[in-house]
Amino acid sequence: MTPPEGQSTLGFRIIGVLKLATALLLGAAGFGIFRLVNKDLGAVLENFLLRLHLDPENRLVQDVVYQVSGIDRTHLKAIGAGTFFYAVLEMAEGIGLLLKRRWAEYLTVIATALLLPPEVFEIARKASALRVAVLLVNLAILVYLIVKMWQQHRSRGDRAVGSTVPP
Repeated sequence: MTPPEGQSTLGFRIIGVLKLATALLLGAAGFGIFRLVNKDLGAVLENFLLRLHLDPENRLVQDVVYQVSGIDRTHLKAIGAGTFFYAVLEMAEGIGLLLKRRWAEYLTVIATALLLPPEVFEIARKASALRVAVLLVNLAILVYLIVKMWQQHRSRGDRAVGSTVPP
């Protein structure tokens, strides 16, 4: 399959590399989650926080340990499976964009657009600079891809049979 004509490869390459980096991190997180299935999450997290020299008496640290220790094995497996699924999706998008496949552009637009409502919900629930930054990056990617795809569609239409516009 030939790459779409007029495709700006730098932007697509950057997005593809970001998608692959995300897939790698999510894959590593998924493996880590599955390694914790048969362990006491509260104890593991408490040990980890002590290694980071965080105060175990800190209210925030205690809240995190309390929240994590309440996750049972079934939910942990579901979180791990969801993390792996998302890693595979990100990998497919990244590889497809780097290989200049049109299907990857559509997949990335659809997947990114579907994730915007949960991101907005999370910001409305509890705003943070990181959540807003993730939303803005995803919006920028979405707008960029839609604009580029629209430009490609117009340029293909301009070169249609019988068109008076030079190629």
